Amino acid sequence: MDQTARYVNLDLREDDLIAGGQHVLCAYILKPKAGRGFLETCAHFAAESSTGTNVEVSTTDDFTRRVDALVYHADESTGLVKIAFPVHLFDRNIVDGKAMLVSFLTLTVGNNQGMGDVEYAKLHDFYLPKVYMDLFDGPRCNISNLWKVLGRPEKNGGLIVGTIIKPKLGLRPEPFAQACEDFWMGGDFIKNDEPQGNQPFAPFRETIKLVAQAMDRVQQKTGQAKLFSANITADDPFEIIARGEYVLNTFGVNGKHVALLVDGFVGGPTAVSTVRRRFPYTFLHYHRAGHGMVTSGQSKRGYTSFCLSKMARLQGASGIHTGTMGYGKMEGEAADRIIADMLEHDHSQGPYFYQSWGGMRSCTPIVSGGMNALRMPGFFDNLGHANVIQTAGGGAFGHVDGAAAGALSLRQAWEAWEAKVPLVEYAQSHKELARAFVSFQEDADRLFPGWRDTLKV
Repeated sequence: MDQTARYVNLDLREDDLIAGGQHVLCAYILKPKAGRGFLETCAHFAAESSTGTNVEVSTTDDFTRRVDALVYHADESTGLVKIAFPVHLFDRNIVDGKAMLVSFLTLTVGNNQGMGDVEYAKLHDFYLPKVYMDLFDGPRCNISNLWKVLGRPEKNGGLIVGTIIKPKLGLRPEPFAQACEDFWMGGDFIKNDEPQGNQPFAPFRETIKLVAQAMDRVQQKTGQAKLFSANITADDPFEIIARGEYVLNTFGVNGKHVALLVDGFVGGPTAVSTVRRRFPYTFLHYHRAGHGMVTSGQSKRGYTSFCLSKMARLQGASGIHTGTMGYGKMEGEAADRIIADMLEHDHSQGPYFYQSWGGMRSCTPIVSGGMNALRMPGFFDNLGHANVIQTAGGGAFGHVDGAAAGALSLRQAWEAWEAKVPLVEYAQSHKELARAFVSFQEDADRLFPGWRDTLKV
C-alpha cells in the first residue's frame, strides 16, 4: 500500500520544524529492498514508526493523523531520509511525567528495523526540542566531581590517569586488590572491566572489601586521593541497587571516591536510569560493551556511536566510553571527536543537526582501548584538550617496570603535551616515559623514528 500521501510532506522546512519546537527530528541512511520505490518505502518506514501499519485501520481518526511521523526530506542518491516525530508520540512516566529512552528507541529504531521492504536503515543523528529534552534526567555528576575529589580545579582539571585491571575476566580478590594498589601508586583511577562482577572465583563482596582497603592504604602512603569504578551491572534493578549500596557502604568515608559502572548497551536504559535515580550523587560510568553490533560502520542497521553517546547524556550518564578516535586498538577514526564535542558542550553540531542542550550538564568522555603513553599526544592534538578520563590496561600493566611506572609514564605524556615539549625530548629527563618507549617499541618506531638514538637505547 502506497502511504506517501499521508506520511510524506516534502514541503516542510527543517527550520520551521525546529522553530515550532514540537518535533523530534531523525536522520537515517535507508535503502529499500530491490524492486521497492524509495519514497514509498520511506513513507512505510515513517508509518510503522508512528501511527500506521500496512493497511488502513478503522481506529484511525483526525487526532491520530495529527501525530503522524512525516518524511520531510528524502534523497535517493545518498539514502538520506529525515523524519519528523511529533513529541506527543513519546511515552512519559506516570510517576513524574519524565521522558523515557525506551519509548524514544521503540519509535525511532523499533519495528522499522525489521520491515520486509527495507534493505537497511540506520539512525545517524537526531534532534530534540527543548520541551522534550527537559523531560530527561541528564547528568547529575561529571568529571568536575572527580577533579574535586582529586584536589584539582573543578574546571579544566586535566587528565585523569586510569587503568583497567587485566585480564579482562578479572582476578581472584587478593591479586585484584594488589593490582589496584600497584597502579594507584602512580595513577588516579581504576575501573572494573565489563565482565567483572560476582564471578565464582571472585566473590563481589570480598573483592570490593579488599579494594577499599587497598585504596585506604595507598591514600595514606601517598597523601593523594584515588578513584575506583565498580561494575554493578545486572538484569534485575534490585540487584543493581544492592551492589551499589554495598560498594558505597564498604568504601565508607571514601564513598565520593567511587564511580558506579553499568553496561549501558547490554543492560539497557532501565539499568542506566536505575543507577542515575538511585545514586544521583555518584559518578555514573556508562560502559558501552556490545555497542559495535549496531554502531559499527559495518552495520547498516541500528544507530551510530554518536547517537548512542547522545542518548547516554540524555539519560544522565556522568561519563561514557568514546573509544580512542583511531589512536588505539578499537574501531574508530579521528573524526569521532564530534562525539566528545557533543558530550562536553552546551551547543554542538552533529552529523545532520545542530543541538542546543539548554544548560544540561555535560557528560565526560572516557578514553580506552589500546592506549599507551606514546599514543597520547596525537590523541590530545586531535581532541584539542586532555579533560578526559583515560583508562589504559596494557598501556599501564605492559610497562617493563610495572603498573606504577606505567601510570607515571601516562601522566608524563600528558605533562609533555601540556608543556608543548616533544615527547622524546621530555622522556630524556623522565625515566618512566623513557621506559615506555622500550615497553612499546612497535609504537615507538612508528610514531617516533630515531628515538633510540635520542634516548641512547
